[in-house]
Amino acid sequence: MSKDEAVLICCGLVTLDLTQVVRALPGPNEKVVAVSQSATFGGPAANAAATAAALGVRTRLVTAVGSGVLADVVRAEVAAAGVELVEPASEDRSEPAARPDGADGPAVSTVLVTAGTGERAVVSTNAANRPVALPDGSLLDRTFGLRPKGRDAGEVLHQGRDVLLLDGHHPALASAVARRAREGGYVVVLDGGSWKDGTADLLPLCDAVVLSEDFRVPGEPAERVLDAVAAFGPSFVARSRGARSLELLDAGTRSTVPVPAVHAVADTLGAGDVLHGAFAARIALGEAWTSALEHAAAVASRSVTFPGARGWVGASGTRRR
Repeated sequence: MSKDEAVLICCGLVTLDLTQVVRALPGPNEKVVAVSQSATFGGPAANAAATAAALGVRTRLVTAVGSGVLADVVRAEVAAAGVELVEPASEDRSEPAARPDGADGPAVSTVLVTAGTGERAVVSTNAANRPVALPDGSLLDRTFGLRPKGRDAGEVLHQGRDVLLLDGHHPALASAVARRAREGGYVVVLDGGSWKDGTADLLPLCDAVVLSEDFRVPGEPAERVLDAVAAFGPSFVARSRGARSLELLDAGTRSTVPVPAVHAVADTLGAGDVLHGAFAARIALGEAWTSALEHAAAVASRSVTFPGARGWVGASGTRRR
């Protein structure tokens, strides 16, 4: 790829996902036998990065993987997905080199997928026990390379833009990376899966935010969530609602984007991550907000017809750039 190509930087959580497909979720004190099982990397930022790479966009993931054998498995799979990995040096991590509770390794998610419906139940440690200290200039230089010249904030999107996608995890890291991205003229996008510590500080740094249906702003009614988020500064705010159309608020104008119908759902795991990654990828390729979201909705809808967050990658009909 040319060094002049736009780049997408994804900053946030990577996990090791242990997924088991079951015919029905177990009840209290009940054991069930899985139909199938798999182990691979996951997490909002990581899945989004893999999505963008699959769509032909040069992609970099900034995250804390951890140490040990499982962390090495995660690193190898991220690399195999075509994503460049940037990690804090050991001195940037705020926890000791090894911990008896196992938190020195990657965050682990246990996922149960119900066969037939594709619905999933997830239990995860996320990044709560894996804090990353405020990064120094070395990490930011490795993330962004040579500082690009800042671009006019009013520059139209259809020339291709460098993009930063945040998922809200590792807030100290996310804030520092977002501020450097703004200095460099990047478009900053937030995957608003849920309100987290640090979300209020990240929103004013964002140009666009794509929310989950469950996202809530503290103290605000659910029906005002788009307006409440826009009040922090982003000019474009959207909210996904499963199979229903996405709601948009673009510079004060409301609209919707339809979600393509899916007749056979295999697995909804990571569909939101795919949506965010595809949206950011299309922005990096120069599309306007609404058009990028239309393309992203189509990719996310297709993804749920395959098992896993990346089962669709490489399948016949997958559109690259």
